[in-house]
Amino acid sequence: MTAPSSVNAPAGLPWWKELTLYHWFVFLVASAAWFFDCLDQRIFSLARVPALASLMEKPPSDVDVQAFGKVVTAWFLIGWGIGGLVFGSLGDRYGRARMLTLTILIYSFFTGISYFSHNEIDFAICRFLTGLGVGGVFGLAVALIAETVPAGARVQCLGLLQVLSTVGNVSAVAVKMAVDKLQASQVIVPGEGWRWMFLVGVLPACLVLLTRKKLREPDSWLKLRVEGRLPQGHLLTPYFNLLADRRWRKNLVVGTLIASTGVVGLWAIGEYAVDLQSAVFKTHFESLAEPSLVAKLQAAAPQSEAWVAARKALDAATKLPIEEAKNWAYLLNMLGAAVGMWLFTKLVQAVGRRLAFLVGFAAAMVVTFLVYWKMSTPMDAYWMMPLMGAAQLGPFAGFAIYLPELFPGRLRSTGTSFCYNLGRFAAAAGSFYSAKLTQDVFGGYEKPLPYRYSAMAMCSIFLVGMIAVLFAPETKDKPLPED
Repeated sequence: MTAPSSVNAPAGLPWWKELTLYHWFVFLVASAAWFFDCLDQRIFSLARVPALASLMEKPPSDVDVQAFGKVVTAWFLIGWGIGGLVFGSLGDRYGRARMLTLTILIYSFFTGISYFSHNEIDFAICRFLTGLGVGGVFGLAVALIAETVPAGARVQCLGLLQVLSTVGNVSAVAVKMAVDKLQASQVIVPGEGWRWMFLVGVLPACLVLLTRKKLREPDSWLKLRVEGRLPQGHLLTPYFNLLADRRWRKNLVVGTLIASTGVVGLWAIGEYAVDLQSAVFKTHFESLAEPSLVAKLQAAAPQSEAWVAARKALDAATKLPIEEAKNWAYLLNMLGAAVGMWLFTKLVQAVGRRLAFLVGFAAAMVVTFLVYWKMSTPMDAYWMMPLMGAAQLGPFAGFAIYLPELFPGRLRSTGTSFCYNLGRFAAAAGSFYSAKLTQDVFGGYEKPLPYRYSAMAMCSIFLVGMIAVLFAPETKDKPLPED
């Protein structure tokens, strides 16, 4: 296979007819890399609390477990941010395809190593190192597609990349459901299922073995290398080049604020919807439990032997319904996300990038606030979570489309990765801040109010993105910029 350039096809053709066999190959490889990246992210989301409860030997609802879950998430995001910044720069210097292959191997290896964690510190270190690989994938995959496919198909391919990422998220739910069933039947030791979920994360390494010889760099990047126009010097050189030019500097700031808004909204707010569900679903299913179990708990003196026995019996009776309800809520959340990203791609094409982001961030702020305020039962979650998935993740399709349009070819991977991944540091800070809100500011309230109030307060982040969009350049119907 050769690596044809991203050129314009004859006018009037449907976008998919502009793609050659090699274009589809590149799209599918990049999408698979992002699919497994998202699978890894969501396995972590679903297994984080069970893993920490097992490693810390405390109940999943324990405030210390919940708080350290946010700390681990923060370190994962820090690794993600560092990886994005490093591999974005290396992608411009050494090639998108080459660095994409390396990032896949990194996150596959350290996800699998998480299986062997002995305590919460081991677990946090593994997640940080996994984040280094995870962080590099998006900017490299987006740059590879944007520079390879024809211009007339670029928006649709990049939007579809994000839509297909939800398949990875849904697959994570399927993995968890299967592991839950195996634990219930004691094929897997109860409480140890999270280890097997992380072991699934080794699979992406197979993608490298199958594609590494056929995947080529884009012609536009090869041309820059021949002309000697690629970044030289140390790792920070591409960043100095971006900051030295007024146009790219402005785009870097605006793109970073826009992308950071979405990333913080998802990872420092939406990420913890599952924790709220754990609390409210517990109350819901206990109210429906066998009356004798509830009566025994209420009749026993708190913390007495009889109370502990009744508490264990009630927890055992409600555990599977709670987990099943959370799994279905997450599945519906991801299906809503797929629809939201598809609609956002259509909106970007119809009204332009700026107005689409304004609408998207406004919807995310309102919907997220209402979900955390009002969700109380599984039935609430079954219609609220798809709406929140659509509102929060819809703009992520816009990030894939818009960010590569802000930077020239010699700095495209660097600029795209910087914008998308600097938000990881903001999200990490947001996770630490959310943990502080949950424990120190709202911790005195009865559960689940601390989870609700901290998330509702954090929704103000979407205003940052709405303001940044006002200063953003409109790139609709324009070619990718070059020097």
